[in-house]
Amino acid sequence: IISIRIAIGSALAFIIAQNLDVNIFDLLRKKIWYIAPMISSVVGSIIDTFIFFSIAFYGTGIPWLTLAFGDLAVKLIVTLIMLIPFRILINKISDFSDLKIKNFNY
Repeated sequence: IISIRIAIGSALAFIIAQNLDVNIFDLLRKKIWYIAPMISSVVGSIIDTFIFFSIAFYGTGIPWLTLAFGDLAVKLIVTLIMLIPFRILINKISDFSDLKIKNFNY
């Protein structure tokens, strides 16, 4: 029965958290460059983690709350680390767009 709960928890957590993540990102995308990806990822990660672990492991005797906090900590660390390549990518896209506009005007 735990495997069914894991599948259901995983699917629900993914659908709900990803939709929330995208909507939050969209609302915040015109703010300072790091606000939208950071806030949307943090909120999405929290929701994903607690939906998944509570559905998959609640009442099983497995220390799911401890596991959930460990999982969430890893997700939040990855979120912070990935802001660096995200910023580099945004700069490269901006540089490329500027180059295309300059070349198009000639």
